[in-house]
Amino acid sequence: MALTKLLKKEIINKFRLSPNDTGSPEVQIALLTERINKLSEHLQKHKHDTNSQVGLLRMVGQRKRLLEYLSKKSPERYKKLIERLGLRK
Repeated sequence: MALTKLLKKEIINKFRLSPNDTGSPEVQIALLTERINKLSEHLQKHKHDTNSQVGLLRMVGQRKRLLEYLSKKSPERYKKLIERLGLRK
């Protein structure tokens, strides 16, 4: 369920703001989104895995807080990010 190093590196390279950037909100949100998607697939097969459900809810809450922070700090970056990730319809 954890992201592989290669996948994590690809996501960081895709969403980073500068060459040494690994912790910007965009990168954190992108990594959380990928983890949420993987865990959602797992939970579709294993419906009674309550520990994973709790972890999923925590990740969704963390992503929500990061998105709120980014929308207040920089609305342009927020709009660009949700468009790239396909989070809002």
